[in-house]
Amino acid sequence: MPRWNLNYMKLRDKLLLMYVLSVFIPIVVTNVVFYNVTSANIRSQKTRDAGMALNNLKNDLRVTIDQGVGLSYSLYTDPVFNDTISRSFRSHFEYIDAYNSYLKGQFSGQMNQGIRWYQVYTDNPTILSSGYIDRLTDVVRSSNWYVQFQAYSAPYPALISADQMLSLVQRLDNLDTGGREQLLKIDLNMDMIKQYFHNSGFDGKVYLVDPEGRIQFSNDSTEASQIGKRYSEIQFPNKMIPFGLTYTGINYLEGWSLQGVMDEEIVLKEVRKSRSFVVWLACINFVLPTIIIATMSRTIHVRLVRILKHMKKVKTQNFQTIPPEDARDEIGQLTMEFNRMTETIHNLIHEVYLADIQKKDLELKQQQAQLHALHSQINPHFLFNTLESVRMRSLIKGEKETAKIVHNMAKMFRKSISWNQNDVTVKEELELIESFLQIQKYRFGEKLQYNIEADPAVLMYRIPKMVILPFVENASIHGIESSPGVGIIQLFVTTENEQLLIGLTDNGIGMSQAKLEELLSYLDQNTDMGEHVGMKNAYSRLKLCYENQFSFYIQTGEGEGTHIQIKLPLVPSAMRGD
Repeated sequence: MPRWNLNYMKLRDKLLLMYVLSVFIPIVVTNVVFYNVTSANIRSQKTRDAGMALNNLKNDLRVTIDQGVGLSYSLYTDPVFNDTISRSFRSHFEYIDAYNSYLKGQFSGQMNQGIRWYQVYTDNPTILSSGYIDRLTDVVRSSNWYVQFQAYSAPYPALISADQMLSLVQRLDNLDTGGREQLLKIDLNMDMIKQYFHNSGFDGKVYLVDPEGRIQFSNDSTEASQIGKRYSEIQFPNKMIPFGLTYTGINYLEGWSLQGVMDEEIVLKEVRKSRSFVVWLACINFVLPTIIIATMSRTIHVRLVRILKHMKKVKTQNFQTIPPEDARDEIGQLTMEFNRMTETIHNLIHEVYLADIQKKDLELKQQQAQLHALHSQINPHFLFNTLESVRMRSLIKGEKETAKIVHNMAKMFRKSISWNQNDVTVKEELELIESFLQIQKYRFGEKLQYNIEADPAVLMYRIPKMVILPFVENASIHGIESSPGVGIIQLFVTTENEQLLIGLTDNGIGMSQAKLEELLSYLDQNTDMGEHVGMKNAYSRLKLCYENQFSFYIQTGEGEGTHIQIKLPLVPSAMRGD
């Protein structure tokens, strides 16, 4: 009877055993989940309570500020009050009489709990400083609150913090003041505001932040030096819970906010009392499953790593098999299948891959043989056409000028048989075309005109030999011969977008769209050419030499002539071999 071995267990059984011993039992015997849930609930409740406390503080602060705003609007909209303080009095007695009869009564009863003091400032020189009315002197203009107020231009009060005081400042310009500057400054009751902050019920620090992000008030008396600093620059401990409420939709409080931070330790201090017990229990629940999982994982990890190392060796064509082991689980089966696969791949490489290389080599040699066959087909074809041209011209005119045409014919034949390379320079190809057109001009006389233009920069680029000449021959014989008028052939060679551009144009009879489609279909067919050489021969050799790296385009119409455009990759003379 074989002894029990952990490697005999199936992977499914191992995972089930790991779950029972490492997950299920610890969940049953621990209260970590209870601790986490309780902590989260207390944190959530404390957070809600803190948010409500901060919101109540926000509302209390607004009520206090609204008391000052109400006083500000009442004086701002009082036409008699504004007219009185902006009027020019003829004497002090006249002002005192107006003050006693109207202004004094206007200020009485305006004070309330939220307002500590308020003052009207005017630069009216006929007004005396008395009670709640004072002269707007240079000393006042140099004060901190006045300087800050100059940045505001709105018709509603501006909340300004200056000299540890929150004030509402508003221009009294609702009516025409005659160019006089009149201001109302209302100082809020800071004692009441401090009481709001300290009695807010928020277990943390609360900061009143202005629209520019600077702290203007705080309930933390030990951090008075932070007044005026940016709230974003204050460094808080990591375990701090942030809160924030911003005044919106209130023009005179727009951008002001209350920012609060609360220590998480305060929030969870009741739960942390039982921390030591939970820590010890958590350690037990962590150590025991770790030992069990580590033991089982090792039996899987070590063997999988060994398989991985041998797979990497296969990538470098080292087909070394894994030594067999006494294991019946899934990893043992995987090891056996890997060894079988490695041996199979090794055999396939030697049997199939090498045979495929031999097949590709044979196909390459067949293509080269076909290319040489195409080259050998074209020479007799052009020799026949040349001799036919000489024969026709001699029969028609009987002139001795045939010596010249025979000379050009001999030059063409000599070049065609002397080229021992698959490609030639553009210059050599154009010289061959020049000789051919001279022969054709001898044949047609003044009926044929031609022009060859080549960019000097392209003359030394190499192309397959005799790939332009068949298209020139087709233009002269099939295009110009049947044309009743003077035939013109234009050939140009240049570069465009880093390609060799060859353009051929004639004003011959052209062809119909149906005939053009038939010609293009014939050129693309991979059939034997037999006796049909010329354009088919040249087009096939271009496909063999350049594959998909060249373009061929024909534009024609009946009686409209023909335009052929060929684009080839640029190959300098020094870069292309035989």
